Amino acid sequence: MRFFITGGTGFVGRHLIGHLLDCGHEVMALVRNPAKFQLKHLKLQTIQGDPMQKGAWQNQVGQVNVLINLVGRSIFDRWNEAIKQEILESRVVSTRNLVEAIPSNSGQTMTLINANAVGYYAGGNEVRTETSAKGNDFLSDVCEAWQNEALKAEAKGARVVIARFGAVLGSNGGALQQMLPVFKKGLGGKIGDGSRWFSWVHILDLCRILEFSATQDQIRGVVNVCAEPVTNAQFTKALACAVQRPAFFRIPEFALRLALGEAAAVILAGQRVVSEVLPRHGFQFRFPEIHEALQHLVQ
Repeated sequence: MRFFITGGTGFVGRHLIGHLLDCGHEVMALVRNPAKFQLKHLKLQTIQGDPMQKGAWQNQVGQVNVLINLVGRSIFDRWNEAIKQEILESRVVSTRNLVEAIPSNSGQTMTLINANAVGYYAGGNEVRTETSAKGNDFLSDVCEAWQNEALKAEAKGARVVIARFGAVLGSNGGALQQMLPVFKKGLGGKIGDGSRWFSWVHILDLCRILEFSATQDQIRGVVNVCAEPVTNAQFTKALACAVQRPAFFRIPEFALRLALGEAAAVILAGQRVVSEVLPRHGFQFRFPEIHEALQHLVQ
């Protein structure tokens, strides 16, 4: 298959491109500066362009089978109105430009896999699946607007998959990047009483899920990209075990709010998200449990 990737220079994008190439696929990656893109491969073509701007890069979109859009400004910052606007626009505008580039009913069915987040759902102890209702906060609204922009590709005859990511765990980026050094020093600990839910996915499984969704024509709509959710206390214990260090400290919730302001709600909401779509279509996680995932990532 031929893939067109936007957001390929980020943590998820780098892993995904490597995975697709290893599996024998051809990849076109949209990058702002091809000279700085270090990955080289006979089946990898870099296209210069900015997904936030219309341009000549849009003419390349019709040459592939699958589009995967991973563009989005980091949400882990102290929010103000300007940053919140950047978070929204980076997702909506990039998706709009990609959808605009899809040829209308060209005779071949194109697939658009658009990143999204479990932040779409409300927090709490209730299990959330692909059919669960939207939450009622800023991030939920962003996810909805992002999703709605992607779904416009259906009017052009495309199959659209909305991939709602849990926290992505990898050894060289993602959610573990800030936590690992702290835990390795024995300074880790749970947040509050540790009861908040944590929905996550190993980076390898995420890449496998995106490839799986691309090759399974019957999959469309929302797909929760999450393994078995755990509480923050369970995650803390598993990570401490993986690095073989104690994790006795406790991070007060007010400390997170002081550090991150409104953005702390992303961590404190604690969505408990599972996928019903993936097992229904036969996908099997390589790392379904948090203990084995963390053991693999920190060894």
